[in-house]
Amino acid sequence: MSPYTLEEVVSRNYLLNDYPDAIINLIDGTNLERNLYLTTQIIELGIPVVLAINMMDVVKKNGDRINVQQLEKEFGCPVVQTSAVKGVGSKEAAYKAIELAEKEEALVPKPIFSKPIEDTLETISALIHEQVDPIRSRWYAIKYFERDEKVLAAHSLPDHVLKNAETTIREAEDRMEDDSESIITNERYEYIEQIVRHSVHRHEKKLTISDRIDRVVTNRFLSLPIFIAIIWFVYYVSVTTLGSIVTDWTNDTLFGTWVTEGATNLLNAIGTADWLNDLIVDGIISGVGTVLGFVPQ
Repeated sequence: MSPYTLEEVVSRNYLLNDYPDAIINLIDGTNLERNLYLTTQIIELGIPVVLAINMMDVVKKNGDRINVQQLEKEFGCPVVQTSAVKGVGSKEAAYKAIELAEKEEALVPKPIFSKPIEDTLETISALIHEQVDPIRSRWYAIKYFERDEKVLAAHSLPDHVLKNAETTIREAEDRMEDDSESIITNERYEYIEQIVRHSVHRHEKKLTISDRIDRVVTNRFLSLPIFIAIIWFVYYVSVTTLGSIVTDWTNDTLFGTWVTEGATNLLNAIGTADWLNDLIVDGIISGVGTVLGFVPQ
């Protein structure tokens, strides 16, 4: 709800100015931590919300479980499990949104921040309540606390209100030893982390053979000795034992006897000149054989 692109500005202006009857907030069930950040902001608008958790087919496939009842208790709104791929849950989410719209009851957001910040928000709400929509006074208080430039520009508050609000904000920043926007961001994520910890049960995945090997070879104490041992082993095999045997066989037997004698007999049979025989056998074939002999090493 802090827009940066034109599309985000249009979306926020619609939610603020056109007063939708209800909102279906579609989130990714495989990444709740990231998606629930926007959810907490939407709920603060006071508009009835249906939380639709999509990709539940993937969540179940991964062996994870999401406690829908716990999420409903935390956010105070209906929660529906959906799967766009399988076409599950979309109608239920729409019906619940219609039910909420017909009730015409504003969603009352619950306090999610620490007590010092909640006290500060209450003070700001009391200062600006005459200039903003009462239903959204909490949302506006948070935006004023964050010093949201677009919100500040949209409302012409009296100077004494702005001065008192700024004093309150600075006191909170000094108490928390951080800037106001970072305070809100950090406490939102702490709240979301707590919700996810209580509502999502992750399936403990078994380590694959590759994972087990990685744990050993990337160990902070064993990685360097293992690396040195592997390099020594490769050098020993390629130069001292197997590599030396293959190189000797390539130089002495393959190119030293078989290929050379075969090429000589073939050239003599077709009657090529001696200088051409020497060029092909002693020059080209011997040269290529010498180079290929180093390949095993």
